[in-house]
Amino acid sequence: ARRNTFPMSELTLLEWNAFLAGHPSAHLLQSGEWGELKSAFGWEPYRMGYGNTGAQILFRHLPLGYSFAYIPKGPVIGNASGSLDAHFWEDVDALCRSRKTIFLKVEQNIWSPVANGIPASPLAGFVISPQHVQPRSTLIIDLHGSEEEVFNRLKPKTRYNVRLAGRKEVVVHSSQDVQNFYQVMTVTGQREKFHVHSLEYYRRAYDLFHPKGMCELFVADFEGRTLATLMVFAYGKQAYYFYGASSDEERNRKATYPLQWKAICWAHAQGCEEYDMWGIPDDAQDVDETELETREDGLWGVFRFKRGFGGVIKRSVPALDRVYNPLLYKLYLWRYSATGAD
Repeated sequence: ARRNTFPMSELTLLEWNAFLAGHPSAHLLQSGEWGELKSAFGWEPYRMGYGNTGAQILFRHLPLGYSFAYIPKGPVIGNASGSLDAHFWEDVDALCRSRKTIFLKVEQNIWSPVANGIPASPLAGFVISPQHVQPRSTLIIDLHGSEEEVFNRLKPKTRYNVRLAGRKEVVVHSSQDVQNFYQVMTVTGQREKFHVHSLEYYRRAYDLFHPKGMCELFVADFEGRTLATLMVFAYGKQAYYFYGASSDEERNRKATYPLQWKAICWAHAQGCEEYDMWGIPDDAQDVDETELETREDGLWGVFRFKRGFGGVIKRSVPALDRVYNPLLYKLYLWRYSATGAD
């Protein structure tokens, strides 16, 4: 029997986090804190959950009362079968239609076989989306065992560079200076041509997650100058390397290596079992060593760095769209294909 009729009760932040406490494999992007972060930057989180199924849905309000909805790394499913409550999508549909949602994007927290790519049958009622918000492919580092055992699983050259930086007087330490972090991020974003959030965004993220032990900001200094910096997050048994940057100075000192290792050690000390490197080229598993060493476009330089820390290539299942307004959805697809942006 149904527990609720629509509109299903919206869960408060405390109720949602209590629900997630029974789902230890839930992703950070489904955490209540992540919803609070996004709520400060144009999104409205709606949290719903009952039984073994729940989701934090982010709504972006559009002109004329329309909206766009997004479930990042969800829904959260706690039962062994991995099946959703039979009425879950009915409630989601009713909620979205009540908010004039053009379409709902879902990026599930599910890995697909690397060699296979698209699964044979996406969720019923969805279409495979041409656009992803989060990176599909990543490297997952196993943190089981002692810190020494984790270190010994690094590739030899990476282990050498971690030690080399110490000999070159690079000092790695935690910091609360989000302004400094942002300045280095801006330099790297211009150099590597990737998107950088606002200073207010990083400051809000740090203020939300750090007091709860879910985030740490590390910097690698040489003679008082920041050479590299990163922000690492932890939630449940998973850690995530979301944001990192390096300056153009003293690059021969290999500051990014001990910095990343420090973050991995922090995650290990937090009791995390996996460390998600968050973002590598989607065809990384198809490239041989010779080509890998010569490619400079896109994320290939970043991938060469990340793979030195070990880990297994994982690829998530494709993003899915549930369409409520076909005409406006076609307009969205046209705009996306024309600009390459959401």
